[in-house]
This record gives sequence, C-alpha cells and structure tokens, in this order.
Amino acid sequence: MSLHVVVGFGPAGAATARLLAGQGHSVRVITTSGRAPEPGIEHIALDAADSARLIDAARGAAAIHGCAAPPYHRWASAWPPLAASLCAAAEATGAVLVLLGNLYGYGPVDGPLTEELPLAATGPKGRVRAAVWERARTLHEQGRIRAVEVRASDFFGPGVTDGGHLAARVMPRLLRGKPVSTLGDPDTPHSWTYLPDVARALAEVAAEERAWGRAWHVPTEPALSARQMVDRLAARAGTGPVAVRALPPAVLGVASLFSPLIRELKEVRYQFERPFVVDSSAYATALAVRATPLDEQVAATVDWWRERLAAGG
Repeated sequence: MSLHVVVGFGPAGAATARLLAGQGHSVRVITTSGRAPEPGIEHIALDAADSARLIDAARGAAAIHGCAAPPYHRWASAWPPLAASLCAAAEATGAVLVLLGNLYGYGPVDGPLTEELPLAATGPKGRVRAAVWERARTLHEQGRIRAVEVRASDFFGPGVTDGGHLAARVMPRLLRGKPVSTLGDPDTPHSWTYLPDVARALAEVAAEERAWGRAWHVPTEPALSARQMVDRLAARAGTGPVAVRALPPAVLGVASLFSPLIRELKEVRYQFERPFVVDSSAYATALAVRATPLDEQVAATVDWWRERLAAGG
C-alpha cells in the first residue's frame, strides 16, 4: 500500500484520511495545529503554505490530497500561497495532486452544472477557486505535475457540522421537531453531496491515471429542495413534519454585521435562490464510485447527529 498525504482535517480531510487508512494505506495528515495519532494516521503540525516544509512532509507520497480551506473571509489572500505550495510539493515529490474543489468557479449559470462549463465566476471567491485549478491544470499540461480536481456541492452527512446548510443550523432543531430556517428559497432544487462519497471519489481518482488532468463532479444524487431534504430527515428521525422557512433578507442583513461568514455568503446567495443542480454523469460513465442511495444518506446522517447530541456535542 501507498503513503497518502492529506492536507487539512476538516470534514472532508478527516473522512478521506480515515477511508484511506481503512484501505490499508499509510496516511500523513497536515494541519497547522496537529492532533494525536490514530490508527493508520500520522498527524503533523505545519503551515501547508510553507512549501519547503510541505515538500519534506510529502516525500515518498503517492498522492497529496488538498482538502484544506482558509477561513471563508480570507480566501482571496490565503488561497494563492496555499495552492502554490501544494503544486510545488507535487512537482518536487512526484505525488499526484488531488484537489478538493467546489462549484463556485462556474458562477451563476442556467441549467445543470457540468464539468464542461467555463470557470466564469466574477465574484472574488469564485475567481480564486477557479485560479487554484487553472494553475494546477496548466502545470499538468506542461508535464510538471500530475493533477486532478474533484468538485462537490454542499456537503452533508456524518461529520459535517459547521458550514453545512443541513448541519448545525438545522439538524439539532429538526431532531427536536422544531422549525428550521434556510438560506434562499426552500423550494428551489439544490444538489447535496454526501460527505462519504466525497472521500471515496478523492481516494479513487488518486489511483486512476485516466482521471488525471481534468475536473470531476463527485457522484451526487438528484437534486432536492431544502424543504424536501428536511422532510426526509425529519421522517427518518420521527419528528416530522417540521416547518421550513426562508431566512428573511432583513435578518441576514443584521446577521452580516456581526458574522464574517454571513457577510461573505452574499456572493453565492444565487445558489440558494435559483435551481442549483449538479450533473455528475461524467464521473459515473468513466469511474467506479457511485452516489450512496439517498435513503442510506439520510439514515446515517440522522443516526450520527443523534449520537453526537446524546454525547453532548
């Protein structure tokens, strides 16, 4: 088995590291603070934007999985040095660079999102995310690195707490049968990507040479509105029906005065105010991972949150 370096230990990084370790690989996780070791996983504390130190940590790796993300309000300043360091480490070590991306780079579009769409975002977060992949793709085309990007829609599932629109703001209330609030229109179709499927896709493309050199959408079940997802989650929990309402613009305006996250979400509000539908058929045609059936996603998510809340999380 191979050594895999996972940069970042948020929900996606943690799920990917643990999946790879479970497959028998050696895993080295890079974070700024480090953590205690766990079976099959070594944790190293360093700033991944420090290319010299990252190169040393990645020596001998088959793949570097870029799963870290700077704080939302610092994307424009922090992403470029991190991306440059990841590319430098891939070039110096020969490891495949596997980037976890998102869908911001496309900007608002009409119709389903496919990998063939141009990266035409005009907002700063969309532009910086597009630039991360464009840099890696250019180096790949020059033969200097081997790179692939996996793009996901909004995460949900076990392990997704902060930042997920079906996470800490929704699940505890839903499990108590209380009304929940959502960004944008709760009845517009939206694609939700299941976190374990993100990890499985990142692990698969690292080992599939035919996947390299392009971006792929994580296998994702057909889009459902926020209301439909809440209905399914509440039905599984036995707490439904749960009222679902949109956060009023005035509330968002006041919240943005105190929360950098809410303030920064203005750029991508369109994702929740109009249909936001991911087409992942290209991945299904070429590769093996498939989206977990929705009923299994819902069951695992409810069970995980129940355990977390029962434990005082």
